[in-house]
Amino acid sequence: MSNNVPTGAEFKEQLRAGAPKMGLFLNSHSPTVAEQLAHSGYDWLLVDTQHGPMDHEKLSNMLCAIASGGAKSMVRVAGYHDRGGIQQALDLGADGVLVPYINTAEEARQAVSCTRYPTAGTRSVYFPQRSMNKAGLLGYAGNANKNVIVALQVETAACIENMVEIAAVPGVDMLFLGQNDLCMSMGLYEKYEFPHMYTSPELQAATDTLIAEARKNNVILGLFLFGTTRVAEFLAKGFSFISVGNDLHHVLTQSAAYVQDLEKIAATEGKLWSRRPTALF
Repeated sequence: MSNNVPTGAEFKEQLRAGAPKMGLFLNSHSPTVAEQLAHSGYDWLLVDTQHGPMDHEKLSNMLCAIASGGAKSMVRVAGYHDRGGIQQALDLGADGVLVPYINTAEEARQAVSCTRYPTAGTRSVYFPQRSMNKAGLLGYAGNANKNVIVALQVETAACIENMVEIAAVPGVDMLFLGQNDLCMSMGLYEKYEFPHMYTSPELQAATDTLIAEARKNNVILGLFLFGTTRVAEFLAKGFSFISVGNDLHHVLTQSAAYVQDLEKIAATEGKLWSRRPTALF
């Protein structure tokens, strides 16, 4: 296994050049699962503190586990107002943060400010921290503003309406498309039968706006998908930072595959067996 882990700045440069970086969200608060997935070949793993039950101590353990496998680590925080969560994530060694529910350029500026040391931002400096263990105080703090990955989640109709201004905010490295919430915000779940909202002209127009403004400002395009069916489509559109689900989704899909195999095997042996009823798959 190669130990040549790119710096955050190198990672972003590779993404901007179009090199795909595939990863997963982590919603189980398990350092063990995080460590196993960090060794599985994914480029990055994102600890989802917005929807997962992680406290700061569990987050600390999960970020250590990810680092052990060489994957880049991201943390989804509560929002642009979550200064404490952004501070903790970065001090604990995360390579970057994903800030959800951005609606305006001012909110984008506040999010960026929390991730940048003065005078570019308002991040607090403290030593010692895990983030500084490898390079020391000056080695880390002196390069953090270029190495930390700042991703903003595009998931509301207002965000699309304000995309020209949001994409131009200095320090925004990535715009990360959340199709589920964006469809909800645009009223597409009410207009279309599932899953046709995802291929609707309204969502396509919103996505085109995002792509155009990201390209204009040299901003990386990111995306959350469930599974690999549409990965090629979005790679062709210029999305280079792609999630193919989360750890719990991986568990469910693999469980479903095993259960279906067991039903077939039992039937071939004349043994009636079927899974217990579930709404999950």
